[in-house]
Amino acid sequence: MKPLVLCLFFLSAAVSQGAEARPNVLVLFADDQRADTIGALGNPVIKTPNLDRLVGRGMAFNRAHMQGGILHGATCVPSRAMLLSGRNLFHIDEKLMRDATWPEAFGKAGYTTFVSGKWHNGDESLVRSFQFARSMFTGGMTNPLQAKLRNVDQGRVGPPVAASRHACEVFADEAIEFLKGPKTGPFFLYVPFDAPHDPHIVPEDFPVKYDPAQIPVPPSFLPQHPWDNGEMTVRDEQLLPWPRTAEAVCAMLAEYYRYISYLDVQIGRVLDALEASPHARNTLVVYSADSGVARGSHGLIGKQNVYGYDSVKVPLVIAGPGIPAGTRTDAMCYLFDVLPTLGARCGIQSPNATDGFDFNATLSDPAKPARDQLLFAYRTFQRGYTDGRWKVIRYPQVDRTQLFDLESDPHEARDLSGQPEHAGRVKELLARMEAEMKRSGDTLELRVSHPKPAEWTPPARPLGKGKAR
Repeated sequence: MKPLVLCLFFLSAAVSQGAEARPNVLVLFADDQRADTIGALGNPVIKTPNLDRLVGRGMAFNRAHMQGGILHGATCVPSRAMLLSGRNLFHIDEKLMRDATWPEAFGKAGYTTFVSGKWHNGDESLVRSFQFARSMFTGGMTNPLQAKLRNVDQGRVGPPVAASRHACEVFADEAIEFLKGPKTGPFFLYVPFDAPHDPHIVPEDFPVKYDPAQIPVPPSFLPQHPWDNGEMTVRDEQLLPWPRTAEAVCAMLAEYYRYISYLDVQIGRVLDALEASPHARNTLVVYSADSGVARGSHGLIGKQNVYGYDSVKVPLVIAGPGIPAGTRTDAMCYLFDVLPTLGARCGIQSPNATDGFDFNATLSDPAKPARDQLLFAYRTFQRGYTDGRWKVIRYPQVDRTQLFDLESDPHEARDLSGQPEHAGRVKELLARMEAEMKRSGDTLELRVSHPKPAEWTPPARPLGKGKAR
């Protein structure tokens, strides 16, 4: 063989081997799952054996967050847009049409990209972002036993067809079929489930059940939120009457936990298929959710707030090559940091002017920090900020402020803002919040000229359930 030909041969082989060595990516994504609903991460009641084994294989983040929502109450729409674009809340296009997405970037870099599950960001961006999309639920919420699912064929999202079984089972089936199929290179597989979003419906014969009497109320449980947070009667808040009772909340949690356990079974099926495939050792596996949800915390039911477990705090577990197994980290991050981090790990160039933070240093060593501050927002009603130890929440429209010591009070149950010794700290944190808002592109004023009364009285009669969130 001639020297030039020989050189080109070895160069081609090296490029080919490098391409084959690039990790695959599997992203499993839940809908409205609180960060404290995984057994291995400290919940003594819930049964999540498959998520538990993923925790044992990888690194769990104690302080992963979504950033909130500013246009409407359906916070899963911006959360998913942030995840897939790597842009922050104030820079995203919720329909994902202005900016290229990370799945699109993986595809252009030679990855096979496949999705099955919930897509809440418009048909056009779905077609553009993924090469293959099967059994897609393109809505906000539904009865999962009657879900209308759609396939992408020849660049178009097809007509909805009723699922023959629970939607989560269908999504898992599609992922398993993809994993079993032939591969010519690395893949990016995204499985965004629509569980455990309400309605909390599982097949009748699913054997796992929970006794409400054995479920404790959330540590921050209240019968009613202490003031008008700006979104007191949104659809989610009408799922239980006021005042909230411990009995009603625990009954709801029993259904919610059962749905998470059902989701856990589907997660286990996908993980089993991965482990049985040739790709098991070279696949980065991510598990997370688009938001938390209150379910009785702070007198709230939904996610239209900036409390931690009630909304912005999410589970995040990452496992795979080079990530120390069975570890936990207190490093702070946003969901929109995840794909920029994995992209860097896979050698993928950022598709846009990303706001994401590369926390690969943390993935190598859980003691290494990531972000040093986080900003949260919900419409014009609420803003939150934390430096990791302290968290302040501001309600401009009613001129209320809260302060929490997250070290001693991670569930944000004890407001310290009224204590004189913390007056200086509140002032300093609000100033930091304003600086971070400006840096992030948030133009909201934290003070208004004529605040509304903060007191709120529940409606005398039940309201209509309103738009699905």
